[in-house]
Amino acid sequence: MNAVAEGRRCAVLYPEQSRKSNSLRCWNWFAPEVLAGKGEAALLAHCMQNVVERYPIDPARVYVAGLSAGGAMAAVLCSTHASLFAACAIHSGVMFQAAATSLQAVQVMHRGTTSSLDRIVERIADGRDPGTRLVPTLIVHGSDDKIVNPLNAEQIVEQTRLLAAGLDPESEPATPGKDQWFEEGGRRYRRNDLKRGATLLVRSILIDGLGHAWSGGNANYKFFDALGPDASQLIMEFLLSYRLPADLLKAAARASESTSSRAAI
Repeated sequence: MNAVAEGRRCAVLYPEQSRKSNSLRCWNWFAPEVLAGKGEAALLAHCMQNVVERYPIDPARVYVAGLSAGGAMAAVLCSTHASLFAACAIHSGVMFQAAATSLQAVQVMHRGTTSSLDRIVERIADGRDPGTRLVPTLIVHGSDDKIVNPLNAEQIVEQTRLLAAGLDPESEPATPGKDQWFEEGGRRYRRNDLKRGATLLVRSILIDGLGHAWSGGNANYKFFDALGPDASQLIMEFLLSYRLPADLLKAAARASESTSSRAAI
């Protein structure tokens, strides 16, 4: 990711979890305070804003991406701090509000949420203004992931489809397109776009044969797979095609001015 970012003139912030907060050093994406935009979610958002203020970074081109628990936290941040991010990428992650306890989190990872998606979406929509923008999102998942079931990727797409309808019922419904197949680095992958009209809401990529690992990474490290496609390239190409709308950029600036500590991811 460093090499890809350097080639695109991007800064990358890598927040690290404390072992005191989580024995596996994973983000607690399921904690009730985090789901409310507080706790670790607020800490990450403030960290990101601080970096944006200290360095020459375009606040209209700030993105969030993560793998596994980091992907689940990226989903949280796009829901609780949507006005900060132009786009999002979730690699092998879980949808927002899928779990509210550590036990539920483990169950969701293994088989997806068994709760009603309609009820989850209704709960999310109740906390947002009608017409609220949804952060454009790229989903990358492996078909052979035994740690985070690929069903979770499907549920992110369905949650977004339902939420788009709930926030703006007068607009045309979001619909998935036709599957497109590609091959790169020794693996095939399927890509499907969920759009409302010409607006892309979610791009979903399912990679044949990939387990719970960053696609196209360094196989000398845990949770990385050397075979393609190159997730870093896919993510960067997707993210950099988006800018934060001007009205949200102004709102984000006002919010930043009202806090004592500011952040960037």
